[in-house]
Amino acid sequence: MASMDINTRMSRSARPSVITSLIAALHDWNDARVTRKALMKLSDRALDDIGLTRLDVARLR
Repeated sequence: MASMDINTRMSRSARPSVITSLIAALHDWNDARVTRKALMKLSDRALDDIGLTRLDVARLR
C-alpha cells in the first residue's frame, strides 16, 4: 500500500493545479490583449500588408 500512496502523490504533483491553470489562462488572455492593442494601432493599409483586417484583429483570442 505504501507504494500506491507514493505513486498517487507523484501523479498529483505532476498535474497542474487549478491556480497554475488559472495563471496560465490569465497570461494567455493578457498576451492576446496586448497583441490586439498593438495591431489596432496600425493603419488599415499596414494591416492589409500583413493580411489582416480590423475584424480579424477583433476576433483574436
